[in-house]
Amino acid sequence: MKTMFANGVRGAATLFLFAVVFTALMAGTYQLTRKKVMFNEEKAKVALIAQVLPAKSFDNNLLKDAHALSVADGKALGNDGESAFYLAKKAGKTVAAVFEATAPDGYAGKIKLLVGVDIDGQILGVRVVVHKETPGLGDYIDAAKSPWIEQFKGKELNAQNAAAWKVKKDGGGFDYMVGATISPRAVTAAVKRVLEYVHSKPQLWGTVN
Repeated sequence: MKTMFANGVRGAATLFLFAVVFTALMAGTYQLTRKKVMFNEEKAKVALIAQVLPAKSFDNNLLKDAHALSVADGKALGNDGESAFYLAKKAGKTVAAVFEATAPDGYAGKIKLLVGVDIDGQILGVRVVVHKETPGLGDYIDAAKSPWIEQFKGKELNAQNAAAWKVKKDGGGFDYMVGATISPRAVTAAVKRVLEYVHSKPQLWGTVN
């Protein structure tokens, strides 16, 4: 009986020691790799944001010039929860901003976007970063699969062209794929909302230089 008890205690102690050593090894590995993982994640995010800005148009760290939006402002861009915009600067001067936006009315759900806008209110680029649209049909809004989204580049919003900010099927000026109108309609409306927001918030540029 005593032998069985001693064996049980010895087994429990061995398991405990194994757990302690394993936990220590995992913690050590995490500490060694954490900075590298964070660096790689930040690098990937900066690269994604930079896709909607002209090459060499900025020289600052976009993530360090990130600004949180209020819940109300985030909702104006279609976002739920936390959202932000990123200022692009050249030689210390703000030249553009990249906004996180959401088209809530995609065919298969929400379509998340990044929209680059210069200080004059002109679109520099748009990228879909998350969507669930139909593969092979609605996913032509993805820049990796189609040049469709490039048509926003250089566009602006004013009183004269506001009615054109729709797909051609709805009487607007933006192309779409026949049989797949919902996705481009949602993206076009979302990009227009970004420009409307920028026009309503001139302080975005003046208070952050």
